[in-house]
Amino acid sequence: MSEFIFTNPAGPTRAVNIDEGKCVACNACANICRVQTILPNAEVGRPPVVAYPDECWYCGCCVEVCRTGALEMNLPINQRILFKRKETGEIFRIGGAECPEKSYFVPPYGWWKESNR
Repeated sequence: MSEFIFTNPAGPTRAVNIDEGKCVACNACANICRVQTILPNAEVGRPPVVAYPDECWYCGCCVEVCRTGALEMNLPINQRILFKRKETGEIFRIGGAECPEKSYFVPPYGWWKESNR
């Protein structure tokens, strides 16, 4: 009898995106995941499966441990980092298109890609 892992269809959340072209199926992300959101694929050589995206703590351990940069963290809108300029009261999202060029915040590797800017 074969066992299969299916993703949770009830939740709309995409906590982590795995780029299958970059992933080498080392399962380092699945091994470090604290709540087992990412599980090893049953097929050897295939990328891990994001099985329970609604359970993700968004700690970023999986993104940090990935040596090929195949993972991208998708933070929920209420957890994306904002800052307010004191002089004008403007609110900016770190990594957003409207963010000023000079920023003292460097986002962690893999959290913001050029497509999000």
